[in-house]
Amino acid sequence: MILCCGEALIDMLPRVSQEGELAFAPYAGGAVYNTSIALGRLGAAPGFFCGLSTDLFGEMLETKLSEAGVSSDLAFRSARPTTLAFVRLTDGHATYTFYDENSALRVMTEADLPVLPADITALFFGGISLVGEPCGSAYEALMAREAPSRVTMIDPNIRPSFITDRDAYVTRIKSMMAISDVVKLSDEDLHWLEGEGDLDSLAADLIARGTKVVLITQGSEGSIGYTPEHRVAVPALKVDVVDTVGAGDTFNAGFLAGLQQEGALDKATLAALPADTLRTAMAMGSKTAAITVSRAGANPPWAYEL
Repeated sequence: MILCCGEALIDMLPRVSQEGELAFAPYAGGAVYNTSIALGRLGAAPGFFCGLSTDLFGEMLETKLSEAGVSSDLAFRSARPTTLAFVRLTDGHATYTFYDENSALRVMTEADLPVLPADITALFFGGISLVGEPCGSAYEALMAREAPSRVTMIDPNIRPSFITDRDAYVTRIKSMMAISDVVKLSDEDLHWLEGEGDLDSLAADLIARGTKVVLITQGSEGSIGYTPEHRVAVPALKVDVVDTVGAGDTFNAGFLAGLQQEGALDKATLAALPADTLRTAMAMGSKTAAITVSRAGANPPWAYEL
């Protein structure tokens, strides 16, 4: 099982009412949550771990997980409110305003971490859950605890407007990337973290720090995958883009599902990943993301749609 560890929240997406007024409609979302939903729809039977609220939005989140075949048995539940993210779209690109203080997501601590069953072979981390406290420290501790024996992947999915202490955040992310088997970053996130430079050199630096596989996505220009031995480029599929909400999240799911289908989701294989296997998994990530951006909101495809 792949356990997705990170935020679940409600995306408040811009809409127009029947009276022509600007409005917001609630949709289940969150970067890591979207990845878990996409994995479930792809038939990977994943699990999801997060601080979940028992309020009406929390019920909405759990219903969507169940419908996608995602287990939430390990989730930590409380009566605190669900995090809300108000989304603005400009030319199809999303910007976010978060309401997260004292939320069920935010208040989770290291003491709330579960003991993981043996059937969990891989963990995925990322998103705004790595920013706030105390939950950020809890997820960091969970990765440090599990990375020696289970596959770990991280996609920071950086939201600069949500980060109040850049130095502390960068320190956490770099520490987690160094012990991750797979690191995925957009080209924008890579430069935000590592500064100027060409993608190949910056990716090589990440590999040198301990990461086994580095994935860099570049929107319509496709993605590049790196290992100590290989560089693999995969083009993006050409589609009519409706919006980009959830694109990176579903790429992550497609990549992990692709590795799982290839029998490559284990630490030994990832340490010496063949170029063809890397290309196959990346291509599945690209195909999954292409379907997501062709329709409104974070609405990842089901396996039959591929």
